[in-house]
Amino acid sequence: MNIKTFDELLKLIKEEGAHFGVSEIYEFIQYKEAEFLEIPVSEFRSRVLNILNTMKKSVENGLKSNELSKSGLSGENTEILKKAFQKNGHSLIFSPLQKRVVLYTISIIEENARMGKIAACPTAGSCGIAAGVLTALKDEMDLSDEILMNALITAGIIGEIISDKMALAGAVAGCQAECGAAAGMAAGAVCYIFGGKNEDILNAAALALKNILGLTCDPVAGLVEIPCVKRNIFMAIHALVAAELSLAGIKSKIPLDEVIDAMKETGELMANSLKESSEAGLAKTKTGIEIEAFLRQKLERR
Repeated sequence: MNIKTFDELLKLIKEEGAHFGVSEIYEFIQYKEAEFLEIPVSEFRSRVLNILNTMKKSVENGLKSNELSKSGLSGENTEILKKAFQKNGHSLIFSPLQKRVVLYTISIIEENARMGKIAACPTAGSCGIAAGVLTALKDEMDLSDEILMNALITAGIIGEIISDKMALAGAVAGCQAECGAAAGMAAGAVCYIFGGKNEDILNAAALALKNILGLTCDPVAGLVEIPCVKRNIFMAIHALVAAELSLAGIKSKIPLDEVIDAMKETGELMANSLKESSEAGLAKTKTGIEIEAFLRQKLERR
């Protein structure tokens, strides 16, 4: 694929969509990707289904495990949340959908911390966001795999175009480029599922991205656990907010392409100490330093 901007994406759908007999983002992308890869559309969708099934399996595995990660810094939070929801019979604050989203999201990212199999979407450190949102929607609304695949293709092109402008890596632009990008992808996917038009989908992504600009990557002890695990949950809910606003008709005053330009610039201006180096931020708080020292001693004793 050689689509560089979201403006270009919308123009191509209008100009070339008729050739394929399509008008929605996912329809256009699946035909273009299949054409580029020289495979049938059915084969392309089969590959997407494989990713979707990996996401479902990571939720399933994460929900039934309370094994700690090798560092011992995470792994128990899914069980804590499950028990809290079971004790109350419901969430004290969240709707049933939101409850599923936070539970599924944390189950995936903790499975990642255990070195379990996940689908990087778009990265391993942000793997819980889009996957948690989509699988929660599937179970809460009894959605078909076909709808979920369409949503995942929609999310995929959002991530692909962002990645053409900037690397989706905390070491390059902070966590805005990982959890932030994942939130934008998830927001677009949710907007599609609830009937949003192409412009609404991209607007949802813009709303999600513009409100996480400057998010640092400051992992304690250099591990994708603190604050990454809980950050995934917050960004999943963030994605729902962006989709809700867009579907209500609230527009981002700054277009999506310009938001990404701003995100790239913000990443370039961000200090290297806040870009996955663990040299500042949460990593260098008093407790962060103590955790790092403890883990170092633990490693040396082996």
